[in-house]
Amino acid sequence: MRVLFISPSYPAEMVQFTRGLAEVGAQVLGVGDQGLEQVPEPARSLLSGYLQVETLWNESAVIEELRCWLGDTGVDRIECLWEPGMVLAAKLREAFSVPGMSVEQTQLFRDKERMKAALDAAGVRTPRHRRADTIDAVREAAEAIGYPLMVKPIAGAGSADTYQVSAPKELERVLQLTRHVSEVSVEEFIDGEEHTFDTICIDGEIKYFNIAWYRPRVLISRSLQWVSPQTVTLRNVDRPDLEPGRRLGREVLDALGFRTGFTHMEWFLTPGGEAVFVEIAARAPGARSSELMNYGCDIDVYRGWAEAVCLGRFTQQVDRKYNSVVVFKRAQGPDKGRIARIEGLGGLMARYGDHVVYLELLPIGSERRNWKHTLISDGYAIIRHPDLQTTLEMADRFGMELQIYAK
Repeated sequence: MRVLFISPSYPAEMVQFTRGLAEVGAQVLGVGDQGLEQVPEPARSLLSGYLQVETLWNESAVIEELRCWLGDTGVDRIECLWEPGMVLAAKLREAFSVPGMSVEQTQLFRDKERMKAALDAAGVRTPRHRRADTIDAVREAAEAIGYPLMVKPIAGAGSADTYQVSAPKELERVLQLTRHVSEVSVEEFIDGEEHTFDTICIDGEIKYFNIAWYRPRVLISRSLQWVSPQTVTLRNVDRPDLEPGRRLGREVLDALGFRTGFTHMEWFLTPGGEAVFVEIAARAPGARSSELMNYGCDIDVYRGWAEAVCLGRFTQQVDRKYNSVVVFKRAQGPDKGRIARIEGLGGLMARYGDHVVYLELLPIGSERRNWKHTLISDGYAIIRHPDLQTTLEMADRFGMELQIYAK
């Protein structure tokens, strides 16, 4: 099977998805806007071919370049797991008559208002919402929905340009901050704990699912620099209190007609036990969440996904052994400073080292990353343990006691 894979080098997880495709026997043809020498191993040596294009965002030009490059050979699948490239992948499928999600289907997973409208029609609980493409339309939507509310881009990814608004005065400030966003969704604010429902599906049937918990809520961690955000993949996904979320996830996939591949859904569990949909993407989650799934079950979701899309089967043996958590660290100090010292790591590793399965911190002297632009920030630790409370205690220790300083 010949698979055209968009952007095999970015984001970082794409290298492993490229590996997964090759390991299930696919000939992987990469296309990206970086040179082949910039594609990290093992992806570079596993590619059967690579086309560098000037930009991935001139879709008609990419189609013509691929026509010339592929000639009469064609491809069997066209895959992309990077949010900005999802529509490009769909247009390429239509141009080359390759099975998979169409442009119309893909838009349901990209356009937050179309997404929620389809789910409203299916009776799925979503926040009250309105589309707005002018300042006056945002104000009108806010008045109709009421405060507190959320303002987020129609086609955004993650929590970029997403704001909680509690009063009209705050809305005016947010309107200035989002002037560069052409369309937004104005939504009811939902108070609750934020979770995911991630799946690998084949022909509409869920073959593997994962539930993760964001600690604290994403908007809090994206607003306060001193917070060390956590994503916790839960071992006991069959807990009764999570049943509304499991049910919600299945309803969403059915309503949107998703068939084969990875999905990443976010939802709120309210204090009253209600599951409320947030959004869904037809891709794997980012920010090392796929690694958490692997560490939680000792499986390979990269290969599992590739097997699902290429061979129509999923043979990974899912044994949920551990809760796994990633703790992201942000340096304290100047935004454009360099890492000067790291404190607390020795004691933490002496106490918890047997449960730390991966650790990556920027080395001394490195320029610190912009914490507002990347959740990975200045490093992270991945920890796992069979007991949830023990896992959370270790994660909180890393959050509080491991400190990175920049100057």
